[in-house]
Amino acid sequence: MISEDRHPHPIDLHVGSRVRLRRKLLGLSQDKLGGHLGLTFQQVQKYERGANRISASKLYEIANLLKVPVDYFYDGYVESEVLDNQEASESERKVHSFLMTTEGVELAQSFPLIQSPRRRRKILDLVRSLTEE
Repeated sequence: MISEDRHPHPIDLHVGSRVRLRRKLLGLSQDKLGGHLGLTFQQVQKYERGANRISASKLYEIANLLKVPVDYFYDGYVESEVLDNQEASESERKVHSFLMTTEGVELAQSFPLIQSPRRRRKILDLVRSLTEE
């Protein structure tokens, strides 16, 4: 639910972002998740953005579908609070935002599978050179 100043509650933002992360890790679209839950993709989108609160029963259904315990969605809340804080570094916010993207999830899953430290270093060098352009 959105408060009087029209900002989602930090817990709703955190829970929604954890739903999004888990959904992406499993390779599910918002449409597919919504279909399993009897919801539209727009409703899933609102949950993930924290614009709408997820009821306890719906969170239980989501947890079952995404094969995680309900408390998974609350994991790291303190860290999330810090990220939303003015004190959090810009770098922390960028990393968190990136890991919430499809590309971020895919890279985070694939990069550790590269066995060669030399190849991992070359990939990092390539990425750094691309950011300098």
